[in-house]
Amino acid sequence: MSKISRRSFLTGVGVTAAGILAYKMMEVDDKKTQTAKVVIIGGGAGGVIAAKYIRILDPTLEVTLIEQNLAYYTCFMSNELFNGERTIESIKFSYDGLEKYGINFVYDQAIDIDPVAKKVILQGGKKLDYDRLIVSPGIDFKWDSIEGYDEEVAKQIPHAWKAGAQSLILRQQLEEMEDGGTVMITVPEKPFRCPTAPYERASLIAEYLKRHKPNSNILIFDANQAFPKQDLFMEGWEQLYGFDTENTLIEWIPSDEAGKIVRVGNAKEKAIYVGEFEDEQKADVINIIPPQMAGKIAFKGGLADESGWCPVNLKTFESSLQKDIHVIGDACIATPMPKSAHAANSQAKVCAIAVVSALQGKEMPTPSYANTCYSVVGDNFGVSFTAVYHLEEGKLQYVKGAGGFSPLEASAEDRKREVSYAHSWYNNITNEMFN
Repeated sequence: MSKISRRSFLTGVGVTAAGILAYKMMEVDDKKTQTAKVVIIGGGAGGVIAAKYIRILDPTLEVTLIEQNLAYYTCFMSNELFNGERTIESIKFSYDGLEKYGINFVYDQAIDIDPVAKKVILQGGKKLDYDRLIVSPGIDFKWDSIEGYDEEVAKQIPHAWKAGAQSLILRQQLEEMEDGGTVMITVPEKPFRCPTAPYERASLIAEYLKRHKPNSNILIFDANQAFPKQDLFMEGWEQLYGFDTENTLIEWIPSDEAGKIVRVGNAKEKAIYVGEFEDEQKADVINIIPPQMAGKIAFKGGLADESGWCPVNLKTFESSLQKDIHVIGDACIATPMPKSAHAANSQAKVCAIAVVSALQGKEMPTPSYANTCYSVVGDNFGVSFTAVYHLEEGKLQYVKGAGGFSPLEASAEDRKREVSYAHSWYNNITNEMFN
């Protein structure tokens, strides 16, 4: 266990940015007779960073970013919508600040990839040529994995796992629920986007209920037997929400206690069925987080394997299945890095160097990787995990002593400071993404 300091926080943020700056000092061949084309699918935490840094590293490259939405809503920190800390506008960002980098923006949906002809096909009918393609499609849901739950039902029983309209549905339902009601959250089997987020969500909903509807409670039905930062979360739940007492606001039900959701009943009746014997559970508000896989375009491009995720060369993030295509962010398999915004940011910088190196015919330097994961458990109670990784025999390994968990039984001042660090991290990463 290690105590997180301001110094280690900044080190975690900057570890791959420093590599970018060092690589930038290498001479760029500005006498090329033909401009190489880099196309990037997805304007999230990975895609925009890759686009930005490729243009910084080599301004002679033509970089086109394909994004179907005019604005981006951050999933990270969106749970603070549910305790009232944030508004929907506070997690909404425009791409206008990236125009100064000379990135070509195409607001359309990529519906197919031709890896032989090296073309991306857009919903509007246009085809874009590429020399190198970066795919950062995020996640999609396995809609057929929970009987009775689909996109239509999600309008009444939200997942809120893609921030925006779904987040507002869940928040409105919480506001309309009468005091004394029950909220249920279902957690899918790992892996999924942001592995600590369901428990942070439960925490912040509990904070809202404690303030405004103190006779209510939350049930977490979990398809897993354990979760990241579990001891830290439970310590916070004990201190803030009476966890493991008769008056607890939060109850966690793991998979061996019938925690896995099997099917959904009539959406209007707000009922789900869990466990081997399909026990019926009813609530006033239900938040179903479905099992996940790589975004659809990854399957269309032949980038995903039987796991539903995309295997890659972890030095370059080039696909193991398709040449000259790189996959970063939630969609790729980068164990032990989690599917998080910070991981996507780090992967994008490594990928940017890999793409520029390949197009310039240069040796790629040895990369390093970082992740920071903050969780706000409640009022002035934050916890975190940081890690730095290096490549060893084609696999990512933790750098010993570089990072760690927040300590258990930390002081109130330390917990408050971690919340401040979490908000600073959010401001820093979004500023880097969109400015």
